[in-house]
Amino acid sequence: MKVIWLQRAEKALHQTGSYLLQEFGEVAYEKFIHDVEDMAYLLEGMPELGHYEPLLSHYPQGYRSIVINRLNKLIYYIKDDEILITALWDTRREPKSLTRNV
Repeated sequence: MKVIWLQRAEKALHQTGSYLLQEFGEVAYEKFIHDVEDMAYLLEGMPELGHYEPLLSHYPQGYRSIVINRLNKLIYYIKDDEILITALWDTRREPKSLTRNV
Protein backbone atom coordinates (compact mmCIF):
# COMPACT_ATOMS: atom_id res chain seq x y z
CA MET A 1 0.00 0.00 0.00
CA LYS A 2 1.04 3.57 -0.56
CA VAL A 3 1.33 6.03 2.35
CA ILE A 4 0.02 9.51 1.62
CA TRP A 5 0.51 12.42 4.00
CA LEU A 6 -2.38 14.85 3.93
CA GLN A 7 -1.48 18.54 4.11
CA ARG A 8 -2.47 19.02 7.76
CA ALA A 9 -0.35 16.05 8.84
CA GLU A 10 2.65 17.25 6.83
CA LYS A 11 2.37 20.67 8.43
CA ALA A 12 2.27 19.11 11.93
CA LEU A 13 5.30 16.98 11.06
CA HIS A 14 7.29 20.01 9.95
CA GLN A 15 6.23 22.05 12.99
CA THR A 16 7.16 19.28 15.40
CA GLY A 17 10.45 18.67 13.63
CA SER A 18 11.32 22.38 13.67
CA TYR A 19 10.52 22.61 17.36
CA LEU A 20 12.69 19.61 18.18
CA LEU A 21 15.57 20.95 16.11
CA GLN A 22 15.39 24.37 17.75
CA GLU A 23 14.87 23.22 21.33
CA PHE A 24 16.73 19.90 21.51
CA GLY A 25 19.14 19.85 18.59
CA GLU A 26 19.87 17.83 15.52
CA VAL A 27 20.12 14.44 17.23
CA ALA A 28 16.59 14.68 18.66
CA TYR A 29 15.27 15.96 15.34
CA GLU A 30 16.89 13.15 13.35
CA LYS A 31 15.65 10.48 15.78
CA PHE A 32 12.10 11.79 15.54
CA ILE A 33 12.16 11.89 11.72
CA HIS A 34 13.70 8.41 11.62
CA ASP A 35 11.00 7.05 13.95
CA VAL A 36 8.22 8.60 11.84
CA GLU A 37 9.71 7.26 8.60
CA ASP A 38 10.10 3.78 10.14
CA MET A 39 6.49 3.76 11.25
CA ALA A 40 5.25 4.90 7.83
CA TYR A 41 7.32 2.13 6.24
CA LEU A 42 5.82 -0.46 8.59
CA LEU A 43 2.32 0.75 7.74
CA GLU A 44 2.97 0.18 4.03
CA GLY A 45 3.30 -3.55 4.67
CA MET A 46 0.90 -3.83 7.61
CA PRO A 47 -1.77 -1.15 7.27
CA GLU A 48 -3.88 -2.57 10.06
CA LEU A 49 -1.01 -2.35 12.55
CA GLY A 50 -2.60 0.63 14.31
CA HIS A 51 -5.59 0.30 16.58
CA TYR A 52 -8.92 1.95 15.88
CA GLU A 53 -8.86 5.37 17.52
CA PRO A 54 -11.72 5.46 20.07
CA LEU A 55 -11.92 9.26 20.06
CA LEU A 56 -12.72 9.15 16.34
CA SER A 57 -15.02 6.13 16.31
CA HIS A 58 -18.01 8.23 15.25
CA TYR A 59 -16.39 8.98 11.87
CA PRO A 60 -17.08 6.54 9.02
CA GLN A 61 -13.46 6.43 7.78
CA GLY A 62 -12.35 4.03 10.50
CA TYR A 63 -9.49 6.14 11.83
CA ARG A 64 -6.58 4.26 13.34
CA SER A 65 -3.66 5.45 15.42
CA ILE A 66 -0.15 4.22 15.97
CA VAL A 67 2.28 5.48 18.57
CA ILE A 68 5.51 7.03 17.29
CA ASN A 69 6.91 7.80 20.73
CA ARG A 70 5.42 8.64 24.11
CA LEU A 71 4.45 12.13 22.93
CA ASN A 72 3.25 11.60 19.35
CA LYS A 73 1.09 9.30 17.34
CA LEU A 74 0.00 9.09 13.73
CA ILE A 75 -3.68 9.17 12.89
CA TYR A 76 -4.61 7.52 9.61
CA TYR A 77 -7.24 5.63 7.71
CA ILE A 78 -7.20 3.15 4.87
CA LYS A 79 -8.94 3.93 1.60
CA ASP A 80 -8.66 1.53 -1.32
CA ASP A 81 -4.91 0.88 -1.74
CA GLU A 82 -3.78 3.94 0.20
CA ILE A 83 -2.96 4.78 3.78
CA LEU A 84 -3.93 8.38 4.37
CA ILE A 85 -2.13 9.99 7.29
CA THR A 86 -4.40 12.77 8.50
CA ALA A 87 -2.67 13.96 11.66
CA LEU A 88 0.44 13.80 13.76
CA TRP A 89 -1.06 14.22 17.19
CA ASP A 90 0.74 15.42 20.30
CA THR A 91 -0.62 13.18 23.04
CA ARG A 92 -0.18 15.90 25.68
CA ARG A 93 -3.03 17.87 24.15
CA GLU A 94 -6.63 17.74 25.27
CA PRO A 95 -8.03 14.50 23.79
CA LYS A 96 -11.13 16.20 22.42
CA SER A 97 -8.91 18.46 20.29
CA LEU A 98 -8.09 15.43 18.16
CA THR A 99 -11.58 15.46 16.69
CA ARG A 100 -10.94 18.96 15.36
CA ASN A 101 -7.63 17.99 13.75
CA VAL A 102 -8.54 15.14 11.39
